[in-house]
Amino acid sequence: MNYDDFISSKATGCAPVGFDPQSENNHLMHFQSDIVTWATRRGRAAIFADCGMGKTIMQLSWADNVAAHTGKAVLILAPLAVAQQTVEEGVKFGIAARYLRADDGNTGIVVTNYEMMDHFELSRFGGIVLDESSILKSKTGKTRTAIIAAFQDTPYRLACTATPAPNDHIELGNHAAFLGIMSPAEMLATYFVHDGGSTQNWRLKGHARGDFWRWVCSWAIMIQKPSDIGHSDEGFSLPPLVVDQITVNSDATPGYLFSMVAESMGDRITARRESIPQRVRACADVVNSTSGQWIVWCGLNDESKQLSDSINGAVSISGSDPTDLKESRMAGFSRGDFRVLVTKPKICGFGMNWQHCSNVAFVGLSDSWESYYQAVRRCWRFGQQSSVNVKIITASTEGAVVANIQSKEAAAKAMVDGMLSEMLDITRENIGGSSRSFINYNPSLTMEVPAWLTS
Repeated sequence: MNYDDFISSKATGCAPVGFDPQSENNHLMHFQSDIVTWATRRGRAAIFADCGMGKTIMQLSWADNVAAHTGKAVLILAPLAVAQQTVEEGVKFGIAARYLRADDGNTGIVVTNYEMMDHFELSRFGGIVLDESSILKSKTGKTRTAIIAAFQDTPYRLACTATPAPNDHIELGNHAAFLGIMSPAEMLATYFVHDGGSTQNWRLKGHARGDFWRWVCSWAIMIQKPSDIGHSDEGFSLPPLVVDQITVNSDATPGYLFSMVAESMGDRITARRESIPQRVRACADVVNSTSGQWIVWCGLNDESKQLSDSINGAVSISGSDPTDLKESRMAGFSRGDFRVLVTKPKICGFGMNWQHCSNVAFVGLSDSWESYYQAVRRCWRFGQQSSVNVKIITASTEGAVVANIQSKEAAAKAMVDGMLSEMLDITRENIGGSSRSFINYNPSLTMEVPAWLTS
């Protein structure tokens, strides 16, 4: 072995384990077809595609090919109610999928929600899809570990989400672990240095930045619009987003002559609870005086109860509601049966396609930018035909919660733009050379490289 061969042997790419797609759904747009082809040939891949880019048809098409190739069932795990929505989308695209809450032993595409995972014999599935795979970050360590362990022997795996946090390298590591590429510990040891202190205080090595993103590009693709991979953006322009902040005056803080602005997290929670009547009244005045459907996002049970009582035609979905009730109310809102839906981002904020609604209200905010982003993107997504109006209603005593979200939003955008730039540069670099490591090109697959990788 010469020195160049020795260095090449140390590369951390991941070889493809997939196959040539046996069929192409005619509902796929060109950029979606390229992504499905790439993911099928990879065998184990992640699709980080923004809201409205068609993750549902892409994952259904991938699952359809895996089911045909293996002759086994393919399981799609999705958030509550998104599972039913996925089956309905399959009917529209001509891809048969069944929604089950318990295993029936048959083949084909099976869709269920994450909470029902234990009701299935997971070893029998030839492929697994995680819809809204950010669950690998947002769930408890126990749940995340269980998901990764449950599918470590599944031949074909696909992870799909709109919002992997590009500055949350542990989340990327968890995706790599789910796909069987590298453990988070190996990723950190290879590409990062620990600055001491917190166990989360890891920093990407300066000299390893290019290698790290090249490694990510070998198993994941991030796309916010078709032009990111060389296609036309026609039809993928978002309508205006109009954000209006409404600040209500709160009563005097107990023990003080005047209302005091919250400084600590505990103070902020107290201020939010004490201002519920004022914020609910402000929201009800806006919603009751307008027409059209509304989604009203809240964070506290008392907010949900008072909003439902104060807003005409409102129905609510709470965490304690039976699963059947949650699903029926989500589906009813999708059909237009209910004018106003009151719920929490952690219940309905992920996965649902509600671009038929263009009015959103937040009765208070948490400090989670991802929660806010996902809740807004239920409506403000590709396919939305109207301007989306967002009302953020907070109390004067809650402090700079809105400014905090705006700061996180700016930071997240900068990180996503940086990640896309890095990936685009690496894609062009690898395509121009002989390695083509973006897709870990394997001549033994005798496949044609997708057009967007050779343009």
